Order: sequence, then C-alpha cells, then structure tokens
Amino acid sequence: MKKNMKYIATGQHRTGYPEPISFAKGTLLSVGEKYEGPEGWDNWYFCTTLGQPGGWVPAQIINRTGDAHNGIALEDYTARELEVNEGDLMIGLRSMNGWMWCSRLSDDCSGWVPLELLEIVIKD
Repeated sequence: MKKNMKYIATGQHRTGYPEPISFAKGTLLSVGEKYEGPEGWDNWYFCTTLGQPGGWVPAQIINRTGDAHNGIALEDYTARELEVNEGDLMIGLRSMNGWMWCSRLSDDCSGWVPLELLEIVIKD
C-alpha cells in the first residue's frame, strides 16, 4: 500500500492497548517476544521501557545492542492504534509490517491501522 494516499476503512478496528507505549529517539528498550500471529504482521517486538506498560514496536526502529534483549530507539515512536469505523477516510503516512500510520480526515486523530482494513480511494 502506498503512503500519503487517501484510504477508506473497510471495517472496524478497536485497540486492545488503551495505554500505548511511547518513547523518544535514544530511549533504552527491553526487547521481548516477537509477534507471531496468523495476520502476517512480521517484525514486531513486545518492548518495555522505564515507567510505561509494554507495547509492540517495529524491528526497523530498534538498534539492538550486544544483548539480544536490549535496544535503543532509532526514532520517536508511539504504538497508538487509531480506532476506526467502516467508511472513515484517512491519509496513510507510513506503512510498516502490515500496519499503516494514518490521520483521519474528520478529526485529524492519528494512529496505526491494520493494512487489511484499508482500501485506496480512487479519484474520478
């Protein structure tokens, strides 16, 4: 799927993580299990950092240190998921590992949305 395109949600998404992990570039991360579900969302790791509940982080933004269970954040990040309803219009800004970072047009709220719920809006 292409980024910076307009998308419509083809279904509903609700988050299972109401308190998403968020951190700044350079934050030390404790890297846990790799996500292995049927959806094909590859390269997500459950990470924790001081003072926050854990959350899923894409491998691309983790700089692994000498220990396989530690890393440093390569960029600012939040695991916030955008709750969407069928028919919501969004701009897709970044695609990673089966998810798209989107901004909803009706209210400018942003977060991650599963790619399988997004369809590109074709202009006439």
